[in-house]
Amino acid sequence: MSSYSLQDLLYLMTRLRDPLDGCPWDRQQDFSSIAPYTIEESYELADAIAAGDFSQIREELGDVLFQVVFYAQMGAEQKQFNFDDIVSGLVNKLVKRHPHVFPQGELQRRAGTAVADSDELTQSWERIKAEERQGKKQHSAMDDIPLNFPALSRAVKLQKRAAGDGFDWPHIDGVFEKLQEEMAELMAARIENQQQTIEEELGDVLFSCVNLARHLRVDPETALRAANHKFEQRYRYIEQQLEQAGASTSSAELEQLDQLWDEAKRKGY
Repeated sequence: MSSYSLQDLLYLMTRLRDPLDGCPWDRQQDFSSIAPYTIEESYELADAIAAGDFSQIREELGDVLFQVVFYAQMGAEQKQFNFDDIVSGLVNKLVKRHPHVFPQGELQRRAGTAVADSDELTQSWERIKAEERQGKKQHSAMDDIPLNFPALSRAVKLQKRAAGDGFDWPHIDGVFEKLQEEMAELMAARIENQQQTIEEELGDVLFSCVNLARHLRVDPETALRAANHKFEQRYRYIEQQLEQAGASTSSAELEQLDQLWDEAKRKGY
């Protein structure tokens, strides 16, 4: 296998987008058409990380990098920005957001000022980002939180921003009480059998669950992904056991399915 550099990748991208002899598919893409692929590649990278497959992680990182290079090429074609502009902007932003490492505000190779702990770092990071939003004339703490985020991740972002302004439960007990309150409202909506109200109240329950996860210092997206995996593994076990017995999940009694589920749990699935 040949060995290539970043400059080779940038050249490859210009060739793919060449209007005369480039790739027809690559030439017809624009920012909007590429965006769904960027999201897809990011999820594939997350899957590879969750699986601990470093060979796959390396490959998926390449796919994500290609997305950045693709956007850089389209930006250069429109004379808006190029790859170097992206890198320069990123380095400047990261230097600014890490004053504990770069106290002079420049990329200098020397030790910075020590910071007490990760909580202090987080507070500093959020404070700097708030200053950046003001510089962009984004005056609300809710500004610049992407609408296309997965709902769980966006809920975390919204709650963190509000908490940064002091709008938060002072103790986790309040979060548990709020979750119980939302559950009661959902049960009442179910009794009333109003579908729109049920959906709204269920959304409030999920939002409260995210808030609970945040207070427990658990990423809800990661927790739910793990729960999905656990459910899938246990259900596959049920299917396998029934298949060996010449049956299927659709023909088995619920009691038998429950027994196999418990058996899967005991075996560590």
